[in-house]
Amino acid sequence: MNTALPRRAAAEFIGTAFLVMAVVGSGVMATQLSPNDVGLQLLQNSLATGAALVALILALQPVSASFNPIVTLVERVLGVIGTRTAVALVAAQVLGGLAGTIVANLMFSLAPIAFSTHQRSGPGLWLAEVIATAGLLVIVFGSIRSRRPDRVALAVGGYITAAYWFTSSTSFANPAVTIARTITDTFAGIAPISAPGFIAAQLAGGVLGLILLRFLYPADSTTLSVPADESAADRKVLS
Repeated sequence: MNTALPRRAAAEFIGTAFLVMAVVGSGVMATQLSPNDVGLQLLQNSLATGAALVALILALQPVSASFNPIVTLVERVLGVIGTRTAVALVAAQVLGGLAGTIVANLMFSLAPIAFSTHQRSGPGLWLAEVIATAGLLVIVFGSIRSRRPDRVALAVGGYITAAYWFTSSTSFANPAVTIARTITDTFAGIAPISAPGFIAAQLAGGVLGLILLRFLYPADSTTLSVPADESAADRKVLS
């Protein structure tokens, strides 16, 4: 029996859960420690998130470490993974994100599910999500093209930490994380009514990022490290 897909799905669930715990938990901690300084709260939140990303990617990369439906969908378009794998990984990411938010809420003695009242909407924020997501794809796949997969974790963690500050949206850049952040009424939350606009912008950023990748690396095989027992269909790489 091929156990690669269940293991990959589990890694995506665990990784996304811990990523969201870092985002939500550090946001709550920041508001408790620095209640009157929003800038310092954002600094604390961004550093915790970036550091968690580096650690999680380094630990789970040998199995699966996308933690983002946009990255997974681009992998599918590029032929890195098959449709069945993509569906399973995206489902694991969304469920993992929701689980991470619930655990983070509980760790700080909050209601496990509390829909956010923090509305985030407007053309500037949507444009920021397009840019943040497109940039993330260039960072991820550009780092992979360097043939040094050990660089991916540092590149992604560093980019997300920076993007917290140079984008007006604080760089969600991830539909699974966006959905997860709707159920916490804390510093990191986003109102459910605002989530569709963010997700639409992230999908648009995914398309832009894919166009940039095709332009920048037209003759390169864009591939990721896959487990040794991955199915033949999921080994296919589009040249």
